[in-house]
Amino acid sequence: MNEEFTINQLLEVMASLRHPELGCEWDKKQTLKKLTSYTLEEVYEVIDAVERQDDAHLQDELGDLLFQVVFYTQIAKEEGRFDFSDVVRSITEKLLRRHPHVFPDGTIASFGSSLKPTISAEQVAVNWELIKNQERSRKALGRSERVSLMDDVPSSLPALDRAGKLQKRAATVGFDWQNVQPVLDKLQEEIRELEVEIDARNHDRMVAELGDILFCCVNLARHLKVEPESALRDSNRKFERRFRELEGFAAEQSRLLSTFSAEEMNDLWETIKLRESEATK
Repeated sequence: MNEEFTINQLLEVMASLRHPELGCEWDKKQTLKKLTSYTLEEVYEVIDAVERQDDAHLQDELGDLLFQVVFYTQIAKEEGRFDFSDVVRSITEKLLRRHPHVFPDGTIASFGSSLKPTISAEQVAVNWELIKNQERSRKALGRSERVSLMDDVPSSLPALDRAGKLQKRAATVGFDWQNVQPVLDKLQEEIRELEVEIDARNHDRMVAELGDILFCCVNLARHLKVEPESALRDSNRKFERRFRELEGFAAEQSRLLSTFSAEEMNDLWETIKLRESEATK
């Protein structure tokens, strides 16, 4: 039978790994800043396991991600900044505060004290942003600098994710299209502007206009209730799968793919797409 462990034991293991004399040399050398690249890697590995529906791998990757949280808090504890209990308290208080439809008076004990929540998931998301805006306003009291809805959108986020967050923030005060058609019109407008710069061979302006197109695509995805990062990962996998089939066909013909003409490759590509389409019918 596998031994059962608790979160406190995990914290103890982490503290042991960082022990000044008896700990692991690699773990002792880590800092909060050095950990960030590993954290990003673990997050992407969790996402990959979810999308592949690989439960065994997902369990393992979630453990790795939890270890990252424990690692950060151990370093912070050593530096006298905060510890794991502070992190737990902070997130618990935030969840209680931002779910008034579930915890009416902001306490765990108030759960179930009112009727079943009747607001939709979409309204919950809207309320979440409104509550966050109120929290920002309270934090800003007494500060001399001007407060913006954009203040705490991390600049280190992947560009697609950050674009979506910026747009969602703006939408909370009504700066948004009311339906999808104006977004489609705007996308077509941005494409036309890019075509002008391509004809002018103005590289800097091409970069700017292409950026506008990508930003507009994120806006379109938001209005369609599609996660752009997830949609692009799906397209990446689809392209990779089809290209591997293309390579396989070349191997069957004992030819290098580079020896095929552009027309031949395009014909094969369309055949692969048609085969996939028929297989899904």
